[in-house]
Amino acid sequence: MSQPVRIPADVDREDRVIGPLTARQLLILAITGIVLYGTYTITREFVPLVAFLIVAIPIGVTAAFLALGQRDGITLDRLVLAALRQRMSPQHRVAAPEGIRPAPEWLGRQVTNTSSKSRAQGKDGGDAAASTVSPAALRLPAEAVTDTGVIDLCKDGVAVVAVCSTINFGLRTPGEQESLVASFGRYLHSLTAPVQVLIRAERLDLSGQIAELREQAGGLPHPALEQAAREHAEYLDQLGRATDLLRRQVLLILREPLLTTGPTDGLGSASPLAALTAKRRAAKQAALVDDATRRAAEARLVRRLSEAVELLSPSGIVVTPLDAGQATAVLAAACNPDSVIPPNSGLAASDEVITTAPDDGWDAGAFGRAAFPTDDEFGEAEDAWDDGFDDTAEDPDDYVNSAGRYR
Repeated sequence: MSQPVRIPADVDREDRVIGPLTARQLLILAITGIVLYGTYTITREFVPLVAFLIVAIPIGVTAAFLALGQRDGITLDRLVLAALRQRMSPQHRVAAPEGIRPAPEWLGRQVTNTSSKSRAQGKDGGDAAASTVSPAALRLPAEAVTDTGVIDLCKDGVAVVAVCSTINFGLRTPGEQESLVASFGRYLHSLTAPVQVLIRAERLDLSGQIAELREQAGGLPHPALEQAAREHAEYLDQLGRATDLLRRQVLLILREPLLTTGPTDGLGSASPLAALTAKRRAAKQAALVDDATRRAAEARLVRRLSEAVELLSPSGIVVTPLDAGQATAVLAAACNPDSVIPPNSGLAASDEVITTAPDDGWDAGAFGRAAFPTDDEFGEAEDAWDDGFDDTAEDPDDYVNSAGRYR
């Protein structure tokens, strides 16, 4: 039996080049030092050393703070770059695949008036550029979801999402654990394209199970079973109110490019030569993508999904592809994970018109005066209008008198 090898828990940790410094940190500090030393060499003949240190020390401290500081596992230089990109990117994004249309004039005037009132009250009204509405196109990675659950990533290819069952690795014997590791290793060695294993947590709503328990408790054959069912429903209700219930879901995401990238290395990724020329080839071959190429990519994706199902089934892992509605719900939950309304395939899309008729019990006057008069009210108003006229003599004064009563 081979000796077990301990794998670090943080597999995404960057390699340390010199001491605790990574290559990125060392590059930032080295560039800052070279720039400061070059500036001192050029200006030392006419700039005093004290004056240079007054300027150089804050710059060096800032560079060291950005390179060595971290927040939530992300270095501060990355956070600063992300903040700059967010600040320079358009603030108003709309889903307009057909193109951006100019904002209505009334909307621009409303935003301008609001900003003017905020500045008059001493509040920060924002820059002049922020006071005008300048929408930009919202570009999402996923363009569409087909009926079979395949996600169209436009020029990046196609992808499919499958949910995987879990197994308890700690309760298995050493022999069973080795078998599971070997089975999973065979699947990893068979990979020839990108694969993502995503473990996501989402809110768990037990209201349906609680209602079902309380509804079926009265039909149980023994009073003790009925009491146990009601107590369990009450326990679940208290548990949901006291804590935030979460459930974990393991997703397997397979992505397939529209065009093949050539030979791969032993790790299943593109070779270094192919990686260097990938962008140039993609730009040249972007115009060659047609329906046949997309269907071929979907066929390769389906074949890879079948291989995943076959290679993971000996380990007891059941891989179930998601259909169009389930894949759409997963994408919607990823974009808005803390939504009060759980996403599902029954929700209307942003470009769909809701035409559902109101229910029979809909109260038209629940929110105040009805928007449209009923048939009886409309009939009474029509009769009153007719009574104001003299059918035998069409006197112009009748029109004036009847109009004055309805003003």
